[in-house]
Amino acid sequence: MPAMLVLGIESSCDETGVALYDSGRGLLADAVHTQVEMHEAYGGVVPELASRDHIRRLAPLLRRVLAEADRRLEDIDAIAYTAGPGLAGALLVGASFAAALGFSRGIPVLPVHHLEGHLLSPLLSDEPPQFPFVALLVSGGHTQLMRVASVGHYELLGESLDDAAGEAFDKTAKLLGLGYPGGPALAKLAEDGRPGRFKLPRPMLRSPDLDFSFSGLKTAVLTAVRERPLTAEDRADLAHEFQEAVTEVLAAKALAALAACRLDRLVVAGGVGANRRLRERLDRRAARAGVRVFYPELALCTDNGAMIAFCGAQRLLAGAQTRSDGVFAVRPRWPLQEITGGD
Repeated sequence: MPAMLVLGIESSCDETGVALYDSGRGLLADAVHTQVEMHEAYGGVVPELASRDHIRRLAPLLRRVLAEADRRLEDIDAIAYTAGPGLAGALLVGASFAAALGFSRGIPVLPVHHLEGHLLSPLLSDEPPQFPFVALLVSGGHTQLMRVASVGHYELLGESLDDAAGEAFDKTAKLLGLGYPGGPALAKLAEDGRPGRFKLPRPMLRSPDLDFSFSGLKTAVLTAVRERPLTAEDRADLAHEFQEAVTEVLAAKALAALAACRLDRLVVAGGVGANRRLRERLDRRAARAGVRVFYPELALCTDNGAMIAFCGAQRLLAGAQTRSDGVFAVRPRWPLQEITGGD
C-alpha cells in the first residue's frame, strides 16, 4: 500500500491536538493547545468551556500543522479523530470538524479510541518496542495493564477497581490545597518532601491479581489532613509519601504482569507515565529483572493529535472501516476491550 498522509484530531478533554502523520515518513507536524490556564480558576475542567475552546482552536491549529509540514488540505488522504472516551461536548467538536472536513474533501474519516492512541504512542519514538509487550496505561480516569500482541489485539490483565492513579493524584492534590492540574503540582511538591514522616497504605500490593485500588489511599490522605493543621513541610512530606505509595504499587504490578506473560518489554503510556518518580522506580526494577521499559516522548504523554494520527494510520493500514458521508458519532464511555480483535 502506498504511503498515506493522515490528519489526527484530539479533543477529548482539555487539550486540542492536531497532527499530520505520513505512513512512509513518520510524524510531520504536531500542535497542541492546552486549556490549563483557562480551567485553573475553577480548580478543574469545566466541560462547556472546554468545548467552546476546542471550537476556537481547531482551524488555527490545522493551518499551523499544514504550514509546518509544508502540505495542503488537498494532500491529506484520511482523517482520524478521537471518538471517545472523554467529555461528550468536547468529543463532538473534534468529531464534527473531522466529519465535515472529510465530507468536503471526499476522503475517509476514522473514529479512534483515545486510550488506544496512548497505548500505541511509544511506537512513535526513535526506538519503538517490538510486539508483543505489556502496557501500563495510566491516563486520567484509567489505570490498566494490557498484553499487546499487535495493533488492535489487546488482552486486559488488570485495572483499577475504583479511583485510577491519575484521579488519586488530582484528588490528593486538592486535599493538600494545590492548584490545577493537580498531578504535576503534587509531583513537584513531593520533591521537597522527606521520607518516613507519614506512612500510607500500598493498596493491593500483595494481592494475587493484577488489579489496582487507589480510593483507600486517597482516604488515608484525607484522614492525615484532618488530624491536625498541616505546615508547609507536612504537606510536602505527605505528598512525598503519597507518590511513593502510588508508584510502588504501579511498578510492582507492572513487573508482575511481565512475569505472568513471560515477556521482557514494558510500555508505559498516559499522563502519569511522565511522572519522574514512576520512571525511576520502573527503570530500577526493570534493570534488576532484565527487562526493558519503553516510554513515549514527554510531549506525547499528555493528550495530543500525533497519537491519534498514528493510531488512525495503523488502523487504516489494517483495513479499518471508514466513512466520508459526514456522519459521525462519539462514545464518552468506551471500554478499550471493545475494540480488540483478540489473540
